[in-house]
Amino acid sequence: MGTLYVGNLAHETTDVDLRTAFSRFGKVVSARIVSDRRGRTKGFGYVEMADEEAASVAIESLRGTQINGRTMDIVLEGRARRRSGGNGRARRRR
Repeated sequence: MGTLYVGNLAHETTDVDLRTAFSRFGKVVSARIVSDRRGRTKGFGYVEMADEEAASVAIESLRGTQINGRTMDIVLEGRARRRSGGNGRARRRR
């Protein structure tokens, strides 16, 4: 399976909008928008495709496209936002 991180979403974008946009590239196992405790969307979500090939095709095909007036930022999960874990300085020995 291929899980996609989809960012830069308008707050009115729904799970159904995501599923509709990605389903033409293969089977969508799940599509969900992340929201806070109050139910407000955080502007990103995840789409799980049945296979990684379909996920790759969706990324290439939807790159630069918009949903609800916002251009989507789509990355195959696992390759998204890697944190360095520090401020770039070497760790001191004691």
